[in-house]
Amino acid sequence: MRTHVDLPISLSRDSDAPLTAQLADWLRHAMLDGTLAPGERLPSTRSLAAQLAVSRTVITEAYQQLYAEGWLDGRHGSGTFVADMEVTAPQPRESTYVPAPPPAPADSIDLTPGEPWVRDYDRAAWRRAWRKAAELPPGASPNPYGLPRLRELLAEHLRRARGMAVGPENILVTRGTGNGLDLCALALLGGGRAPARAGVEDPGYHVARTVFAARGAEVVPCPVDEDGVIVDGLPGDLRVLYTTPAHQYPLGGRLPIPRRERLLAWARSTGATIIEDDYDAEFRYDVAPLPALYGLDPSRVVLLGTLSKTLAPDVGVGWLVGDPELVATIARLRRSIADRTSGPVQQAVITLLEHGDLDRHLRRMRLEYARRRAAVVELLGPVCRLRGDTAGLHVLAELPASVAPDVIARAREHGVLLDSTMRHHHGRAHLHGLVIGYGSASLAEVRRGCRILAKLIRDAKAR
Repeated sequence: MRTHVDLPISLSRDSDAPLTAQLADWLRHAMLDGTLAPGERLPSTRSLAAQLAVSRTVITEAYQQLYAEGWLDGRHGSGTFVADMEVTAPQPRESTYVPAPPPAPADSIDLTPGEPWVRDYDRAAWRRAWRKAAELPPGASPNPYGLPRLRELLAEHLRRARGMAVGPENILVTRGTGNGLDLCALALLGGGRAPARAGVEDPGYHVARTVFAARGAEVVPCPVDEDGVIVDGLPGDLRVLYTTPAHQYPLGGRLPIPRRERLLAWARSTGATIIEDDYDAEFRYDVAPLPALYGLDPSRVVLLGTLSKTLAPDVGVGWLVGDPELVATIARLRRSIADRTSGPVQQAVITLLEHGDLDRHLRRMRLEYARRRAAVVELLGPVCRLRGDTAGLHVLAELPASVAPDVIARAREHGVLLDSTMRHHHGRAHLHGLVIGYGSASLAEVRRGCRILAKLIRDAKAR
């Protein structure tokens, strides 16, 4: 049970440090030495201001700073509490970064990338969405484009979230990014006596390589650097190029505007189609948004989006945005292979969009992920170079090739699950490091896991 605690605080007006900084520093030390225990309720800003004879703004700003750093927890109207810094025991899920790994401890902290936070959501909104979906009769003939109302709402969502002026005619509702990739491969890589050549970022999303190869394409690795795909040197005979310009997976780069323009110029000159995976575009920190490639040249780009990160992977709804003629071709081919997106699931998403529930959830999760990202940067930044920390739900901790495998193995022994860059390379790895995801772990778990990891990195470098 959360309790209230009286704070024996004294602030000095003679100190060079501002009162807000003094108060925040006192509270941090109290939480570190156990004076303030997890779950204890702090005084209201009004009562503490009266106790200390200071402006209420001093208290409010100190609380806000500590909340942003992850020390405090609470919601408007319910009080302010010391955050629970103890690690909970989530259900462990199998990690894929090493073959046949030994069993992880039951209280493991999962810092592998690719998963969002699904332990906290608006249950009332979720129930309302599925009640509405249950009211509809079963559909007899699924629309290969997706439900018209959902396509309208997704067009509006993309206008608000990505600044893209598209209509329902540009959108086909998919089951997620993998499904969208497969449909694009079906439409764009067929025909011709020789296998079509499909470019994939290297290192990059292994599912793209698998999908293109399964559709008979010759997969061509295309090198990336810290900003994203390297345009100079791209082959001129690619039929398609798959890229993640919003937050490159796994290195974390954001493709700059000049390089985006050069990439589009390359596509126009070669006739290639760019498949833009809008991966992690919804989450950015301390940086301005960059326009989608599709918005810069709709004639040469197909954009793929999904609710897997913004809501949950289990929902199974995404979208494909393209030229209406190409969308129509994909819809026709989709019908021929009996592929479709669940009607009830689409209706549930319609309700979430119509009531603004998805937008509210996205705004809340942006704040939550920003706190976790800040913790990763604070704890790991001093011991290694971090890439990709301005956006998304993962960072790359760059380490020497001789250090990374040992750190991963030792981290697992301590109950911290990590990924590496190794499995994301098409050929020989040219960059080594840890791919650290902070989406599926709580703030307390992220902090504890990064503290363990920081010590292991220091120890490994010292040997």
